[in-house]
Amino acid sequence: MNIESFRDYCISKPGVTEGFPFDNKVLVFKVMGKMFALTDIDEFEYFNVKCDPQRALELRDRYDGIRPGYHMDKKTWNSVYIHQGIPEPELFQFIDDSYELIVAGLTKKKKEELMNLDQ
Repeated sequence: MNIESFRDYCISKPGVTEGFPFDNKVLVFKVMGKMFALTDIDEFEYFNVKCDPQRALELRDRYDGIRPGYHMDKKTWNSVYIHQGIPEPELFQFIDDSYELIVAGLTKKKKEELMNLDQ
């Protein structure tokens, strides 16, 4: 995975916007205004994604390249290091899982707006 494939994958999902709310190097992806992924564009070594707390612990035990989210809530965010032996399909799955977790937590109104965008 490289920064271009990461960005293309994140931005291809319905309702996603990208921006730099913190500074000019941390690229943040949001679905319906809620953050689901972010990374440093200057040093694309890892990305942060939201994760179910129990699953987050399981993944950290399974892979050396998955750690508690850097500068994030350590319980629900993971930092996923790209070049540490995690199969690429799983990297994309972690993005999917984060996106779906955020979508599941949206209000009914926001979910309806998202469904209308996808049509």
